[in-house]
Amino acid sequence: MAPARPGNIRLLGGLSLLLAAASLLWLFQGLGDGNRGFIMQLRAIKLAALITVAAGIGVSTVLFQTVAGNRVLTPSIMGFDSLYVLLQTAMVASFGASGFAAVSDVPKFVMEVAVMCGLAIVLFGTLLGQGTRDIGRTILTGIILGVMFRSGSQLLGRLIDPNEFAVVQAATVANFSRANSTLLPAGAAMCAAGIAVAMWLAPRLDVMALGRDVAVSLGLRFGRMILVTLGLVAVLVSVSTALVGPLSLFGPAAFFGLVVTGIAHGLAQTHRHEVLLPAAALIAANILVIGQTVFERVIGQQAAMPVVIEFAGGLFFLYLLLKGRIR
Repeated sequence: MAPARPGNIRLLGGLSLLLAAASLLWLFQGLGDGNRGFIMQLRAIKLAALITVAAGIGVSTVLFQTVAGNRVLTPSIMGFDSLYVLLQTAMVASFGASGFAAVSDVPKFVMEVAVMCGLAIVLFGTLLGQGTRDIGRTILTGIILGVMFRSGSQLLGRLIDPNEFAVVQAATVANFSRANSTLLPAGAAMCAAGIAVAMWLAPRLDVMALGRDVAVSLGLRFGRMILVTLGLVAVLVSVSTALVGPLSLFGPAAFFGLVVTGIAHGLAQTHRHEVLLPAAALIAANILVIGQTVFERVIGQQAAMPVVIEFAGGLFFLYLLLKGRIR
């Protein structure tokens, strides 16, 4: 494997330094004379959640686009977020608002990740097991399942008490302040393990990106590689969603992943995944940490970052289309 170009090393080093500076600003900006230890602990938890979720979304989007062979698609179209909302709605409908609040965080986190990953295993295993040329059918099935899950959660939402529906709404909006210090180490470790495996597979991902026929002729076990890659996508998306809630229910994270991968391809100027994967993770983390700092500390939460992501992401998407960068 050829070593990374000096330009790419400088890019990753610069992004790492920028993230370090943004993290220090997040931790120490406006730190008053109050209980600094308590405040720093809360900020550190939220910072860890921002970086974990950003890295998970950035890397999973690169992996999914490699599998699909299309830079327009993101994992959000596969229905994971809609399934998360359906799970929350079903639990509130089954246990009531007080019963839902009483459910312990750990078993709830394990159940959410297990169900979402289980869906991925059933979906990918069943469809791709019949032939690895069915990527398009797998994606279409994911879109249909997402619509079904969303319709199911809306139906349940109309049947439950309005106060319980308010609980569902609060539980299904991404909130980094909700990141649980008990769950965060396990979630961060799972994301880190998934990213480490993706980096280990980077040379094979480069070959897979050449297309099925070329990859098979070069000796790559294409079907198994597709399943492993989609499994990594499922783990990264499931853990990120279970930690802070669905970022993509109303679209922002779909644009967020698109923006991140677009910037990564534009800056790295390479198709090598050993560069694209860490670049996407660092760019996503920088956007979330800097964006959250601006919205919380500069403008006092007078706007919502997802709204800006949706607006800026839409403009960036149009830019990529007009420039012919999307295919």
